[in-house]
Amino acid sequence: MTRAGRVELLDAPRIRLVETAVPELSLAHRSAMDRRWEEAVRANPALFDGPVAALTGLERDGRDGLVLRWARATYRYRALRGVPDAPKCSSLFVSVAQPSDDGRLVVGRMAASTSAPGRWQLPGGTVEPPDEGAELDVDGLRRHAARELSEEIGSGMPAEALTLWLTTRGAGGGVGVMFLAPPCPGRELRERYARLVTTETGEGREPEFDRIELIRPPAGLDELVGPRVDYLEPVLRHYADASA
Repeated sequence: MTRAGRVELLDAPRIRLVETAVPELSLAHRSAMDRRWEEAVRANPALFDGPVAALTGLERDGRDGLVLRWARATYRYRALRGVPDAPKCSSLFVSVAQPSDDGRLVVGRMAASTSAPGRWQLPGGTVEPPDEGAELDVDGLRRHAARELSEEIGSGMPAEALTLWLTTRGAGGGVGVMFLAPPCPGRELRERYARLVTTETGEGREPEFDRIELIRPPAGLDELVGPRVDYLEPVLRHYADASA
């Protein structure tokens, strides 16, 4: 485990996911959560209270493993993070490091209609729970990561091509499970993204990324204008060190 600023990088080749019950809330905590969620929706009407797999705990499993405890919740539970003494219910997400054949990585800028407008990050997104009664495992996370890669940059990368790479934990408790994709020619990555944008806008939808860049880590971070997700700099530095 290493710390980079406020983000922990957890090098754990084994991950076990365990479903738990959603945290019980007092009337006061539920009211505060609902009020904060309604304020967030008024500020960004594009937000929706869809299902999520919320992180309820993280612990070590021997020297090389992690146990991620999760519960079936909805997006409004994220509002608990600002409620004093409320039960912990953090975000669980997947991300993909997609390199080009010359060693650069794809980063995308979140569109205005998303929950984090203008923010630069790796392709990825919040984990959704499986069907009721089904288990969530690493293969499920891998499939979700491949779907996010397709939806955000137009990649046709199959899930089985993604390798479990790294886990991050932010200062707010949010955990990201990261996968590494095989290298792809930079020109092909840009062309696929351009086709995705044409398709999405032609059908009246706004792409999740309004722009992508291929940057050489970590120096290319200076080329990004605007906010960045907290894990981006330490993860890109880790990638550069591992590739050296």
